Amino acid sequence: MRSSSAIKIIVIGFSAYIALTFSVLTFVPDKPENMGWQDREAYNKVQVAKLTIGATRDEVLALMGSPDITEAKETSDTVVQIMFFRTQHVKADGLTTKEECTPVLFEDNRLVALGESALNEYEQS
Repeated sequence: MRSSSAIKIIVIGFSAYIALTFSVLTFVPDKPENMGWQDREAYNKVQVAKLTIGATRDEVLALMGSPDITEAKETSDTVVQIMFFRTQHVKADGLTTKEECTPVLFEDNRLVALGESALNEYEQS
C-alpha cells in the first residue's frame, strides 16, 4: 500500500513538473534583452538572415531587440541611422565593438543595407 502511494506522489509531481516546464517554454517569450551575450549573438545571427530591405525600423527592432551600438546623422534631405547587432565574438574584453557586429542601415526609418555595404554607405553619406 505504501509503495503505491509513493508511486502516485512521484507521478503527480513529475506530471506537474512537465506541465510547468511546457507552459514556461510555450508562453513566456524569450526576449533578446534578457539573453546572455553568447545566446544573444547566436540569436542575432539567425534574425539578421531574416531581415529584408525595405523593412521599417520598428519592424527590425521588434525582431532584433535593441542594438548594441547605434549612430545617426542627418543629411540635407534624409535621416540616416546605422545600428550594430553583435553577431561574432572577437575578443574577450567585456566590450562589444563594431568589429563584432553586423551593421544595419536605415534611411528615413527604412532598411536600405546590411553588412559591410551598410557601413560603407553610412560612411559615404
